[in-house]
Amino acid sequence: MSRTTADERQADVIVVGAGPAGAATAYHLATAGVDVLLLEKSAFPRDKICGDGLTPRAVKQLVNLGLDLDAPGWQRNKGLRIVGAGHRLELPWPELSSYPPYGMVRTRMDLDEVLARHAEKAGARLMERTAVSGPVVDERTGRVTGVSARPVDDRGRRTGDEVTYSAPVVIACDGVSARIAVSLGLERRENRPMGVAVRAYYTTPRHDDPWMESWLELWDGTPGESNLLPGYGWIFGVGDGTANVGLGILNTSKAFQHVDYKDVLRRWLANTPAEWGFRDENMVGRIGSAALPMGFNRKPHYTRGVLLVGDSGGMVNPFNGEGIDYALESGEMAARTVLQALARPEGPQRERVLEGYAAALEAEYGGYFTLGRVFAKMIGNPTFMKQATKYGLPREALMKFMLKLMANLTDPRDGDMADRVINALSKAAPAA
Repeated sequence: MSRTTADERQADVIVVGAGPAGAATAYHLATAGVDVLLLEKSAFPRDKICGDGLTPRAVKQLVNLGLDLDAPGWQRNKGLRIVGAGHRLELPWPELSSYPPYGMVRTRMDLDEVLARHAEKAGARLMERTAVSGPVVDERTGRVTGVSARPVDDRGRRTGDEVTYSAPVVIACDGVSARIAVSLGLERRENRPMGVAVRAYYTTPRHDDPWMESWLELWDGTPGESNLLPGYGWIFGVGDGTANVGLGILNTSKAFQHVDYKDVLRRWLANTPAEWGFRDENMVGRIGSAALPMGFNRKPHYTRGVLLVGDSGGMVNPFNGEGIDYALESGEMAARTVLQALARPEGPQRERVLEGYAAALEAEYGGYFTLGRVFAKMIGNPTFMKQATKYGLPREALMKFMLKLMANLTDPRDGDMADRVINALSKAAPAA
């Protein structure tokens, strides 16, 4: 990494982490003419453990970013296929004015680089292989005035001296590790659900399946004659000859602390049809796992000049484990807030605007995430899950309602009865 000058280490805004949250935040700021420094510890392309599925809520944000979704690499899908209790139900994405009627799949190896380069083209100053070690705090005011970072090689080893980067606003998009937030004393809230996702890629003839597939029951043999495994599974065709296959499990399950997730994945897939190809000899790469911080598990989302965006603020949907859409959305919200803040003089006026970011998040997601936390607790009970699958899947109208609820896909106005019920429930539920 080449040396930077003092001027190059100054910016209007520093964004820590160039995943979807950071790239979206940087893009929206840069297009408005803000000098944004986007610091990323890895070098692109780089992988992240994820299901790679993008619901219409995420696709809407990709459209807002101006990406060409007809370009090669984007695998479009038309809805969700649900498998469980001997049933297979295909539910198209709902027809709404607020969201497109299709989803996407794209590997994080591709997606993150596409988003980061897009932000760079918009004017953000992307610095790869720059590992942020923590915030720089003004001892007089207690406010964060920048970050300290050091250059690293492709294996994360230090290759140079620590450098200070300065800006009046820092936006933490550093993922589940939340290094910036933890450094400021913002610990994870134990009363929020946490999930683990485990996934692998397999070469398979199902790579271009037009449906995202979700398995509500995982058996290690013939259903009814074998063990019901903890968690739920997915099969998402990538369109390049492979599929992303994985499972998720919540800490509301008694098995959460005592299960070998990779073994569970293999046991489930060993009993899928051999012609699908989900066997070790067809695995591309390795089985990987990652934590899913859910339901605002780290707060406040603004403090002392730092905004938390995406996973760093625990913005994964407790209903379905989806995080990319909320990373993109909260990035746009953070950018709008910071633009207004920087238009005010430094001091109380600017601070009031920045504090509005946390309030905006609560208004947008607080009640819905409260509902999601209740749901996550319920499905952690295998008896409830088994009964819900058995009696719910045969009822298509109920499952269409659940698809809207779990994917957070409703029209705010002029929607159907399901939209009105979900919106009313989200509004009535207390944000906490």
